Amino acid sequence: MCIRKRTFFLVLFFLSHIHYAQQPNPLLVKHCIEEQGKWVDSLYTGMSLEERVGQLFMIDIFSSAPNEKITKVKQLIENYHIGGVIFSKGGPQRQAKLNNEFQALSKTPLLVAMDAEWGLAMRLDSTYAFPWNMTLGAIKDNALIEKVGKRIGEHCKRLGVHINFAPVIDINTNPDNPIIGNRSFGESRDNVTEKGLAFMKGLQGAGILTSGKHFPGHGDTNTDSHKALPTIDFSKQRIDSIELYPYKKLISQGLTGIMVAHLNVPSLEPHLNSPSSTSERIVTQLLKEKLGFNGLIYTDALNMKGASNFKEPGDLDLAAFMAGNDMLLISEDIPKAHKKILKAYKKGIISEARLEHSVKKILNAKFKAGLNIYNPVREENLVKDLNDVLNDMLYETLMENAITVVKNKNQVLPIKTLKDQKFAYLNFGDDSGEAFLKQLKKYAFVDWVKEETLGKLLRKLKPYDKVIIGFHKSNANPWKGYKFSQKELAWLYEIARNNTVILDVFTRPYALLDLRTTTNFETIILSYQNSIISQELSAQIIFGARSAKGSLPVSLGDDFPIHTSIETPNISRLSYGVSESVGVNSEKLKKVDSLVNVGLKQEMIPGLQLLIARKGKVFYNKQFGFHTPDKENKVKENDLYDVASLTKILATLPLLMELNDKNTISLDTQVHELLPEFKDSNKSELTLKQMLSHYAKLEPWIPFYLSTIDSLTNTLSDLYYRTSPEKQYRIEVAENLYIRNDIKDTIYAMVKESELREAKEYKYSDLSFYLFKKYLEEFYNMKMENLVQEHFYKSLGANFTTYLPLQKFNKSDIIPSELDVYFRNQKIHGYVHDQGAALLGGVSGHAGLFSTANDVAKIMQMYLWKGFYGGKRYFSPETFDRFNTCYYCDEDVRRGLGFDKPQLEEDEEEGPTCGCVSMESFGHSGFTGTYTWADPDKEIVYVFMSNRTYPNSDNEKLISSSLRTKIQAAIYEAIEE
Repeated sequence: MCIRKRTFFLVLFFLSHIHYAQQPNPLLVKHCIEEQGKWVDSLYTGMSLEERVGQLFMIDIFSSAPNEKITKVKQLIENYHIGGVIFSKGGPQRQAKLNNEFQALSKTPLLVAMDAEWGLAMRLDSTYAFPWNMTLGAIKDNALIEKVGKRIGEHCKRLGVHINFAPVIDINTNPDNPIIGNRSFGESRDNVTEKGLAFMKGLQGAGILTSGKHFPGHGDTNTDSHKALPTIDFSKQRIDSIELYPYKKLISQGLTGIMVAHLNVPSLEPHLNSPSSTSERIVTQLLKEKLGFNGLIYTDALNMKGASNFKEPGDLDLAAFMAGNDMLLISEDIPKAHKKILKAYKKGIISEARLEHSVKKILNAKFKAGLNIYNPVREENLVKDLNDVLNDMLYETLMENAITVVKNKNQVLPIKTLKDQKFAYLNFGDDSGEAFLKQLKKYAFVDWVKEETLGKLLRKLKPYDKVIIGFHKSNANPWKGYKFSQKELAWLYEIARNNTVILDVFTRPYALLDLRTTTNFETIILSYQNSIISQELSAQIIFGARSAKGSLPVSLGDDFPIHTSIETPNISRLSYGVSESVGVNSEKLKKVDSLVNVGLKQEMIPGLQLLIARKGKVFYNKQFGFHTPDKENKVKENDLYDVASLTKILATLPLLMELNDKNTISLDTQVHELLPEFKDSNKSELTLKQMLSHYAKLEPWIPFYLSTIDSLTNTLSDLYYRTSPEKQYRIEVAENLYIRNDIKDTIYAMVKESELREAKEYKYSDLSFYLFKKYLEEFYNMKMENLVQEHFYKSLGANFTTYLPLQKFNKSDIIPSELDVYFRNQKIHGYVHDQGAALLGGVSGHAGLFSTANDVAKIMQMYLWKGFYGGKRYFSPETFDRFNTCYYCDEDVRRGLGFDKPQLEEDEEEGPTCGCVSMESFGHSGFTGTYTWADPDKEIVYVFMSNRTYPNSDNEKLISSSLRTKIQAAIYEAIEE
């Protein structure tokens, strides 16, 4: 090889006339050019005339084809010395195997080509499909287009493909174009040119030969050249200024190949019905001479009716070669065509110089493709290599930048207010909107409304504040249908007339052309494709977790001119995406799954929800195992867990922080100021700061329930309990179990009269949170369970966070906590596990809350953003910092105010964290097996929800194993800045 491998493609670009700020070493380039020339001359000289003619042909093959067709290709390679193959339908593993077999048979290495405009998936199963060009055309940042071009090029290279017949630089000025459409970057010549150039640079940056198509321009026709000969009936001046514009720019920047289409262009070729692919005026005089293109020129497939209808096989190939094309694609009859060209050569119709010109161009392309040092395609791990997570990361970025808001009346987007709002979702189209609806539900309660008649539907939609309509059409390929049905159009107008509508179109933008009016639509979003990622991102844009950035690549009547772009802000809600997009290695993250499986196998827990977010993006949200060890009910994303002591930081603490932010209370506020009846108690002068730091000498807990058990019979005392509610027994402790109403007074009296510990030292205690609950309810004159809903959860969209979950959710959606054999003597299912909170009716300041991992993450992210979430400020950053401070660290008290904090010594074996988090981090754990932690330094939120107490709270395997902090350590190990 003439140069080191790492610099080969830089020199390749230089040879292709691509301009870079830093040019390669001239001596190195000279040496490479000399070696390339020697290799090409040597091969050409050693070829027979038949072999030289054979180089002109490229045959297509499906890797899924039957053996007889594969055998035919092998015979053509051996007998007619063809120059290359075009792989089409099939799979990557089969293609790699055939590729290696074909190359082994060929005396001269074969050029391998594919149509991979949006990736190998354009032709192959088990490969990745990137967004279509129309989608990419909506992206403003052309650097992203170069990235996708490069990624597709890397996939091509891994599969042994040397030529990608891309980019498509047709300007789609005709909405009814049946064959280009979504394959075009749009209708603006400048946008198409910029995108095509970026895509080309990306492909060539990966070492892949490119081919701009379809010359001289296939964008303004309503005929498919696969089926007939389309006519481009424009003047030379129009074609020069529009259709040819991208070619001029890309040629000047080193485009390596161009595909000539089968088009009837009267202003360029006056002969009636003469396909452009067989026109010397178009191929030689225009493309080669006037435009100065000296790269490889390919015909479009010669078996397409746009060409094959006008000449017989063999004659068509000869005419195309005579017109100036170098490579003849997909001839209908290679033996006949080969013979025709040989005959023309021997008759002097084709000169040696003409043949040498094309064959040497083909051989030079083979050198540039690295075929001078050919290596077989490595078949091991091929599918895995072509489908790694980096694809999803890039797709996510592309779609986030493409999705376009074209109308946003009254700034409906992003939806800021969730509190007391009702949202409905309607599914239009013939494809699934499941991913869209699932993502919408991560932000708000969204009802999927379905009715068979319009009248019933309109009545059902009346109570809803906003109706989100997803128009979902097949994402299988860019040619799939995209139009609204007449019924859908009629329904759309009526729904929009009666409701506030957000219309989200998951298909090509031309679908909007069928709307006779958009007056009554408040919001219209173009999401372009119905992929899962597109659906998820569009839902996130609707609720302000991401901003809309795209620009309309085509014009859609008077309402929406080209480049319409309404940018919507990101209002700081959790988004969802790929781990690599926030600097976390998904391969290393697999250790988390392994640790979880160990926990399940060793019966530390029956199941769990595990969520990890970074930089405000959830990248890991999985559910494992079952509700209980009997393995009947799998854990689902929206199943509710009893969070136990997480209640302290998820319910009580935000209410206290809010009051502190308003200067209603201070850190020095004393108990008697909160509860005057405690003025004469030993707790009168305890401060908020001391109590929240667990440095107030309070007893850890009081087993209130023991005093309600008959000591002689060891059963619940009839003095306290009833099995059904009565006038004086209305506090529900568990299923069919009610305690007397005055138990609350008894509990607060016992707290008041409890002794203080002698030593002033750190001691974790629940008792102060009983008092905080009492204070908050008296201050607001509202029950705790309603306070947190009204002040936080409703506006946060924490829809699955609640006290008393059986009042709102089905028991089947709630995880049981324990088989209680010592107090309530029943399965604790939908009722709080904590005995003290149970005696208060399931609601306390220290326990009683139920939630999901996703909801806990919302609250923790609000803390990480220092009191801001979803466009709303709940309290100031200064207030958050005040509570997230360790005030008694010098006394070996690691706690902040309410928050648990990392152990004070890095080498301390026992502590709440892995020891790898920052000292600014904070969190809490719960008795039932719950845990959450947030770290401002790495911007991590980690939530672990389990019921390790089921069936027996004596099961301490989870605690003794340190599984939760081992998982935390694995998360930090996976971070790669």
